Amino acid sequence: MRAWKELAYVLTTAPLAALGLAWVLAGAVACAALAVTALGVPVLATMVPATRGLATVRLALARGLLGEVVPPPPAFRPGVGLFARLRSGLRDGAGWRAVLFQIVALPLALFELSVVAFTWAWGFVALTAPVQRALDLNQSTVGGRHGLVVAGVMVDSWAGAALLAVGGAVLLAVAPWALRVVLVVDRLLVRGLLGRDDRSARIAALERSRAAAVEDASATLRRIERDLHDGVQARLVALTMNLAMLGDLIGAGPGRTRELLESARATARDAIRDLREVIHDIHPPILDSGLDAAVATLAARSPVPVTCDVRIGGRPAPAIETIAYFCVAELLTNVAKHSDATAATVAISDVDDVLRLVVSDDGRGGVDEGGGSGLRGLANRVATVDGALTVTSPPGGPTMVSVALPVRP
Repeated sequence: MRAWKELAYVLTTAPLAALGLAWVLAGAVACAALAVTALGVPVLATMVPATRGLATVRLALARGLLGEVVPPPPAFRPGVGLFARLRSGLRDGAGWRAVLFQIVALPLALFELSVVAFTWAWGFVALTAPVQRALDLNQSTVGGRHGLVVAGVMVDSWAGAALLAVGGAVLLAVAPWALRVVLVVDRLLVRGLLGRDDRSARIAALERSRAAAVEDASATLRRIERDLHDGVQARLVALTMNLAMLGDLIGAGPGRTRELLESARATARDAIRDLREVIHDIHPPILDSGLDAAVATLAARSPVPVTCDVRIGGRPAPAIETIAYFCVAELLTNVAKHSDATAATVAISDVDDVLRLVVSDDGRGGVDEGGGSGLRGLANRVATVDGALTVTSPPGGPTMVSVALPVRP
């Protein structure tokens, strides 16, 4: 059974190898033809990760027919934004290894087919030589002699046919082992070029741990916000009320006592106000109603008229929602403080698992992306989840800031 599976593997992967090499050559020709334009790089950045599909089929055949279980490489994760996607495609190590495999697969397949032809095919032909002679099949007449021509040698006797049959039996007996030896190279190439390498595994593990850390940090901050809101803030409010009632009981009272009481009440009110600001900075309660409601609230509070266009299908991860909210809040604050704008717009959409938000204004422009701590802080915050922030602000305006975030970190 194993021999038949290995034979099926060779016969199945040969056309797949031809298709793979044709794919790579077509991509190379397209890149070369478009090299003088800006389209050559996108074609290459698309072709490299797409080659993973052929690699996946090859891994499935190796697993099903050879019993070669090779862990696949981590799934390709394109970056957020056009340039990040191109960069991810060009840097896809697993994709480039798949391309290299397609280049060497066809010569290897041709060699494997030649071994199959010599052992299996010729072995069967030689083994059935007596039957062919008896039925006058595949017999040729050359120089008055009539028989089976094998490798340029005429076999026109029963003894010769019997000797061929013995040789054919030997070839068929050796055929599985010969093919198995040849397939050692195939197995090594599948493991080395199509499997998961240690570096990719470490990167995938780091990405998973980072996503878990981001979600855990977000959940922890929300829990702290709830504890502060329901615990500390409630106690401070109760303290303020008790001080107010105490003031009513004291009445006019001694001047020093009344002064200390009013000071305590003012301190408590200030503490409540500061605590509410801290709670808002940790997790704005309005986000519990969704990003669209939170952005609408920010727009309503802005001194500059703001038009909102929020079109998102589902809710992003809580950490992503929080980052998007603070991006909009900071950018609208910048518009109000520095732009001299008369109007601003906020557009948010989710396409292909990417949350895109654009804040633009009709102000004076000339914004330096690295000049202020606000934009640098936003860029750093967005980068923690592999997001991207882009600023377009020519002198005289308008200014447009684009932020792209993954829907899930």
